[in-house]
Amino acid sequence: MMSRGRHRRRNRGRALRAALAGTALALTAAATIVSASQADVGKETGALKPLASAADTDPLRLQEDLVPARTLDRLADEMGKPVGVGAVLDSADRTLRTASGCTAAERTALPVEPAATRAYCWDEADTLGWQPGAVTSSGDADDDGWWGGNRAILSGWSGSDAAGAQGLARVAFVDANDLGRLSYTWALLAVPVDGGRDYRALGSRLSGMVWYQDKLLVTADGGDSTALYVYDMDRVQRTTVTSAAVGRVHGGWSAHGNRWVLPAVASYRLTGGACDPDTDTGVPCLGGISLDRSSTPDSLAVSERAGPDDDRPTRLWRYSLSTDPARTGLLATDPAGRVHADEAYRTKTAGIGGVLSHQEAGAARADWYLAGTGAGRGTLWRQNDEDARATECGADETHRCWSADTASLSYWEALGEVWSQSGRVLFALPLASVDKSLG
Repeated sequence: MMSRGRHRRRNRGRALRAALAGTALALTAAATIVSASQADVGKETGALKPLASAADTDPLRLQEDLVPARTLDRLADEMGKPVGVGAVLDSADRTLRTASGCTAAERTALPVEPAATRAYCWDEADTLGWQPGAVTSSGDADDDGWWGGNRAILSGWSGSDAAGAQGLARVAFVDANDLGRLSYTWALLAVPVDGGRDYRALGSRLSGMVWYQDKLLVTADGGDSTALYVYDMDRVQRTTVTSAAVGRVHGGWSAHGNRWVLPAVASYRLTGGACDPDTDTGVPCLGGISLDRSSTPDSLAVSERAGPDDDRPTRLWRYSLSTDPARTGLLATDPAGRVHADEAYRTKTAGIGGVLSHQEAGAARADWYLAGTGAGRGTLWRQNDEDARATECGADETHRCWSADTASLSYWEALGEVWSQSGRVLFALPLASVDKSLG
């Protein structure tokens, strides 16, 4: 279901964006910690190289697989009537600390240049053994930034043995109606099995996430191989048993202690088979994703996931989102259910975490913003097929000015802000300040 009251709230979003234009939190503590002697990335990455041959684009093709409606209906009959985002947010009972409550160590995760203008920190005990990943928001879901009567942020996390949660993926539903006080609750990502009589954990590391219309698209890699999973934001299920188990248990339904569970409604897999993160030939591994509303139609920007120590060039590409009212939130497919990349590039920027594509009104082409990971600090590049620039900071003008590990970049158009997270810190900054720092 599309966001209710979309046009009624558009003016409110614009007014808020204007009010935020002159606001900053002066989050500069991280800048005093970074040494100007840190080494630069060493070389310019150059412009993006377009990839147009079938040999380059065929490996990017996806095949859609929709979960049968009878499977989802059976699960709902067993678990109870599904709920939407509003009901989940109403149960938010945990609070993120604002910038003033973040520790000095936590603040080192913030970018130096450009500086964050919002910052929030997760509770250590609540996230112990969980690795932070992608961020998306109601700013992706609808262009006025609201979903129904709520503003919300979704923050994805992957579990590890330290939390007894290896192979699990969960999403924090964050109530962002008051940006000065964020509260949240958790939902586990799952996949229906046995025709909807049960569900299992997603079983993969969460590497990217976009909330578009009534769907949540998630890139996963690991146990489930590399795939793009789709979740319906109007099909959130309540659990009834609090235990470490996942699925049907004695007395009801459990989701590793989480109050809510999201069963997948579709998936997309690369048709070329298994990917290899250590090579740039053959099938790529899906990495970061983001929504681009500046394209026609709206599209999903994708970056290739490389190995942890890989410094090779990587690929970027985009898929169009469907404009069919009967396929809200899904990718555009051909009659055989295949999804084709609309455009693709190769970049010399290595170790890409977050990716963002955006074209300003009147501009000749879209710019791609790439968050490069690295020891100590990462880089932030803006590239197109003619140019490449990176932010600079310190007396030696190093490019190591960004957070060390940001798995996603998400543009909240109504606020004019880019959101991301690194470590236990969720942060935002105006896209205008990113462009200013890039000259």
